[in-house]
Amino acid sequence: MVHLKTEEEIEILRQSSLLVGKTLAEMAKLLEPGVTTLHLDSVAEEFIRDNGGEPGFKGLYGCPSTLLCSVNEAIVHGLPTDRPLANGDIVSIDCGVLMNEFYGDSAYTFKVGEVSTEVQKLLDVTQECLKLAIEQAVVGNRIGDIGHAIQQHAESKGYGVVRELVGHGLGRSLHEEPEVPNYGRRGKGVKLKEGMTLAIEPMINMGVKEVEQLEDGWTIVTADRLPSAHFEHDIVVRKGRAEVLSTFEYVEEVLSNKEKERV
Repeated sequence: MVHLKTEEEIEILRQSSLLVGKTLAEMAKLLEPGVTTLHLDSVAEEFIRDNGGEPGFKGLYGCPSTLLCSVNEAIVHGLPTDRPLANGDIVSIDCGVLMNEFYGDSAYTFKVGEVSTEVQKLLDVTQECLKLAIEQAVVGNRIGDIGHAIQQHAESKGYGVVRELVGHGLGRSLHEEPEVPNYGRRGKGVKLKEGMTLAIEPMINMGVKEVEQLEDGWTIVTADRLPSAHFEHDIVVRKGRAEVLSTFEYVEEVLSNKEKERV
């Protein structure tokens, strides 16, 4: 069952989503070659709790961590480890917050040091996919319009679109109906209505679309072990134009400042 949200509920959800954005910005401050994702996870949990939230993932479905950190060929659900990140790595950091009974859920794929031109293009196209998908999340469209926008753009650039993992509704539960696939046909699927809150999250592979799960029971990797990128926003369906509840602005401000310091 799809739960349409009241304006009051949307504002509560926005606050949870913004705290995720602020947490991701704290990760951006720390992300350098040599840092471990276990360290990031510890800092993220402390930051979320200090700001009045609870880690949204930890304990849910047996998840042992606050963050899911997926490095290079890992697509999603990577568990934090003590392996230092290296120059040229990319890491998708997916974070959830539970605050005032509503979840926020957002992800950003970060560069560690300098990455190759091919990897940078993958990151750019995946963010473009997210933007194009959000443009379709308006009253009267259907779920298939969102997925089609992602699939068409990614495949036109020669990338693989993950099928097994999807975006989702969001609210008092982290995963609500409807599912939001990153592929689809225009005009098909659940009709979008005012007040639907969705987590849209393109997962785009540099190579094939096929995936595998590692022995840890969590980490999903590309079948060909080529890199994958993942960006996620929380949105509310509106007439004419979707409203984005999460934000990358805090992250991008930190990254911009770090870039200026390097120059």
